[in-house]
Amino acid sequence: MGDARAERRPAGELGASVLAALWAAGAPLTPGQVQEALGSSHARTTVTTILTRLYEKGVVTRTRSGRGFAYLPTEDASGLTARRMHAELAGTEDRGTVLSRFVSQLSDEDEALLRALLEGDGAEGGA
Repeated sequence: MGDARAERRPAGELGASVLAALWAAGAPLTPGQVQEALGSSHARTTVTTILTRLYEKGVVTRTRSGRGFAYLPTEDASGLTARRMHAELAGTEDRGTVLSRFVSQLSDEDEALLRALLEGDGAEGGA
């Protein structure tokens, strides 16, 4: 039984793998197609559960495909990261302190990029 626990992925890792498979495909995939793309031993029901959770969070959209659904990410990886950052910021009462600490921990290169973006001098996705 200890072996099964050792093989479990950390929370969120399977979801990230599912999203990576969807991004790589560039087209809607069914749970079976995602399972195949992962090349893993995860049951189709597990993949379907992950896709359903991602759908409920608004991370993927779905369209009818036969008796089931095909899924497509709502945003690219950068857009999803930005969404998560916004959610974290929205969840705090002291936004000023959070932003100040975030900026103080940026590398010099990232700080310069952020300044350029704020001043309108940087292109999206710069660096």
